Amino acid sequence: MKSPINTRRLRAGLAGALMAGTALSGMILWQGHPASAQNGAISVPAISQPAVALPGFADLAARVRPAVVTITTTERVTQASTNSPFPPGSEQDQLFRRHFGEQPGMRGQPQQRPANALGSGFIVSQDGTVITNNHVVRNASSVKVKLDDGRELNARVVGRDERTDIAVLKIDAGQPLPFLALGDSNAARPGDWVVAVGNPFGLGGTVTAGIVSARGRDIGVGPYDDFIQIDAPINSGNSGGPLFGLDGSVIGVNTAIFSPSGGSVGIGFAIPSNMVRQVVAQIQANGRVERGFLGASTQPLTPALARSLRLAKPEGALVGQVEAESPAAQGGLRPGDVVTKVGDAAVTNPRDLARLIGEARPGSEVKLSVQRDGTAQEVRVTLAELRDGQAASGKPAAAAESRGGPVGVALAPITPQARQQLNLPANAAGAVVAGIRPDSPAAEAGLREGDVIVGVAGRDVSDVQATVGAIREAARNPGAAIALRILREGRSAFVAVEMPAQG
Repeated sequence: MKSPINTRRLRAGLAGALMAGTALSGMILWQGHPASAQNGAISVPAISQPAVALPGFADLAARVRPAVVTITTTERVTQASTNSPFPPGSEQDQLFRRHFGEQPGMRGQPQQRPANALGSGFIVSQDGTVITNNHVVRNASSVKVKLDDGRELNARVVGRDERTDIAVLKIDAGQPLPFLALGDSNAARPGDWVVAVGNPFGLGGTVTAGIVSARGRDIGVGPYDDFIQIDAPINSGNSGGPLFGLDGSVIGVNTAIFSPSGGSVGIGFAIPSNMVRQVVAQIQANGRVERGFLGASTQPLTPALARSLRLAKPEGALVGQVEAESPAAQGGLRPGDVVTKVGDAAVTNPRDLARLIGEARPGSEVKLSVQRDGTAQEVRVTLAELRDGQAASGKPAAAAESRGGPVGVALAPITPQARQQLNLPANAAGAVVAGIRPDSPAAEAGLREGDVIVGVAGRDVSDVQATVGAIREAARNPGAAIALRILREGRSAFVAVEMPAQG
């Protein structure tokens, strides 16, 4: 339906535009015009600037769209049935149950009903291997893949990886299919053009474009977060679809968005193709992904922690806890060690450590370069296999950051009652934080009542007296940063308490 047009307003607008054009044209002076000579006007020749050509994406879209698919899943969801408010057997009662899912004989009991969900995917081999997101097919009882030419085929789930949100499907079209190549995501730079193709809101074959906004984003999904951030609009239904570079290769799998409204606000995230390639290869070979397991929880280094541990800069993964009988324990890794390399690869944060350990083959021996008590050490560890339910190596332990002030902490002994209340292991020794003075370095560092201090400045402490003495010794120098190893909610972590620079 067309919108009505106000004829009088339209005529007035056109008249205004014409009047403005007339007024402007009356002020133009050209070379040789009498007024230009009289007024001493200087003629400036017009300089033609070459137009900057923006890239067109039509050829790219036409080339890649045949290999992009729509994925429809069916799953059984449980819905609590609602008791009919009408007399049993009445016409109103039957109508109510027909519309709201309650069946005769099932009054008040939960009902199961089928529900459909939509996603995207893309073909990576001519025999019908399809890549999508794990969350698209995770709870599916059946999966169908709709090709760009309109054919709809049943799909089999070859394997899924929860930790990276990748799934591999297989379809049989009876003939070779168009497919896409995985490119090198490491070559993608912030500012590069990218194109996304997918099925937002069920609108299959939708093409959007933008740029790479950032690399290496950690959005808190898991220890392997390494997302490409893009501003190409992606929405619900784009999940699992491909992200292309201008050469037509896939550099990412569109997975998540940041959206207070539920729609695109120009912040989307894609799994890098280099990670996808490794995961897909393992799923095709084994039906699942095998990852190395270290058995150590780590946390990032703050500047204060780095100073307290005598490190030149706050880079590496600080070991907060080592699991008993784990590869880390058997290899001699200790709480307080700072892992700076795995083999020849640098570790700048816990995510780096988790990724490098996860990429290593279970049963392989890896060399860890660590800083221990201010000196460089090497630890050799034979990795186990990461199992479902285990935390990946490099999962951050509780961390705290300090900003300065007096110490301000009251300590209490570990009594049997405290051991029970705080769920401490039988061999835990040290001192319980019983009170914290506001605006003190203890408060600023994030210490809490109920924390148990088990180590000070790299040394274990046995009781309150030993803890107080170790803290006093470490705090002799104004401006010193004291590394405290604590137990909090059953986990080990480090906290750096900074002493005031003066007094």
